[in-house]
Amino acid sequence: MFTTLRNAWKIPELRKKLLFTLFILLIFRAGTAIPVPFVNVALLSEYFTQQLSNTVLGLYNAMSGSAFSRASLFALSIQPYINASIIIQLLTIAIPALERLQKEGGEDGRRKIASYTRYATVLLGLLMGYAYYVMLRNYSLLTESGFLYGLVIVLSFTAGSAFVMWLGEQITEFGIGNGISIILFANIISRLPSAIGTTITNILGGGMSWIAGVGIVVGMLLIIMFIVFITNSERRIPVQYAKRVVGRKVYGGQNTHLPIKVNMSGVMPIIFAQSIASLPATIAAFLPAATSGFGKFVASIIDPNGVVYAVAYFILIVAFSYFYAAIQYNPVELANNLKKNGGFVPGFRPGKPTADFIHKVISKITLFGALYLAIIALLPIIVGNVLNYNALSIGGTSVIIVVGVALETVKVLEAQMMMRHYKGFLE
Repeated sequence: MFTTLRNAWKIPELRKKLLFTLFILLIFRAGTAIPVPFVNVALLSEYFTQQLSNTVLGLYNAMSGSAFSRASLFALSIQPYINASIIIQLLTIAIPALERLQKEGGEDGRRKIASYTRYATVLLGLLMGYAYYVMLRNYSLLTESGFLYGLVIVLSFTAGSAFVMWLGEQITEFGIGNGISIILFANIISRLPSAIGTTITNILGGGMSWIAGVGIVVGMLLIIMFIVFITNSERRIPVQYAKRVVGRKVYGGQNTHLPIKVNMSGVMPIIFAQSIASLPATIAAFLPAATSGFGKFVASIIDPNGVVYAVAYFILIVAFSYFYAAIQYNPVELANNLKKNGGFVPGFRPGKPTADFIHKVISKITLFGALYLAIIALLPIIVGNVLNYNALSIGGTSVIIVVGVALETVKVLEAQMMMRHYKGFLE
């Protein structure tokens, strides 16, 4: 990775893209430090630390680089854009007109889909900004109250989310890689110094032994190696194309493969599963604390570090993994495309037998990928309970995102360097 970055820095064109990306990230990080007016930031941060760290809002806070707990201008970060993208993606499957626009519309169709995503981002930003304002108002976290003050707060959050979306698009167009992914990467990395400082403080204060601290570091390195291995792993279905004689030329007759990623759905099943599994804890955080009776029993069940939460979390991850696999891969469509192009899987007849075989392979790969995601997501909870150190509740999700974005960025840089070399030969 570092060798790729060093080689890319030597190329003037890529160096400009890297500097532009760093400049955009600098603007973004500056925006995360600008607080929205009329909010008691100190009291809000304390409230997050004491009650909301293990809820959906805690997840949003991690994905925003702690901007959510500071009620900054970019508090909503890229969450509205991610949610809008998912909604539009699902609508393209449910609405035939959008599906035709995506598949047959060409460049104009993709631009329209992108425009719909931007509009949906603004609407979701407005909705999430209003919900955030209601929470601040209900818990007396505002320094001023009134319609105009609330309007300023909501519009500030909405404008910040729209500006973050624009920054991500600028990185995608003029910088390196997927801008939204890079912004998410920067948010998570920004929390790393404070996490390291907290761990060192716990070790020095006696809250954690040195052996446990070293074990956490070694475990994180092993997890990173495991994530890199799984991210680059794929199941290759062999495909052979029959020979065709057209005039005096012979076409086809080549052997290739159909690659299926082991972790085809990325980190989205974890994010969705954690959002749903944390909803009870989020609702409970806004209610009076139960000290005895049935309320205390319910609180123990929905505890984000408890067994019931872990089991529900595991089931939701597996379910969402199969859901995303069904969205991304259509075995019938893949089999029909192979048949139209004269391709076939050795040992299986074209058509339905091939589709059944592909469906069987995808189901097995999806199960393995779902178990992989569940292990990575639940491992910090298990380790936290064993070591009595629950600051790692979202560590698995963060590590998967960071490693995935880093690998994706390196591949983009290598592809651009390869294209530059080919261009040099042609010129």
